[in-house]
Amino acid sequence: MSSAPAPEPREPKPRLVFDDPLDQQSSDDTDRGWGERSEPDTAGDLRRFLDEKPPHHL
Repeated sequence: MSSAPAPEPREPKPRLVFDDPLDQQSSDDTDRGWGERSEPDTAGDLRRFLDEKPPHHL
């Protein structure tokens, strides 16, 4: 008698999801990456202000 090889476990098939995509928050909906800083840096803010000030504001 020959024995049949054991069946290999199959990966589950991807399923369709019918959720409303507008109900999910995207990365653009957060403040992260939009210049929000966790700690105030007053010396750095002044340095940045002076570095980015247009020449006609001197």
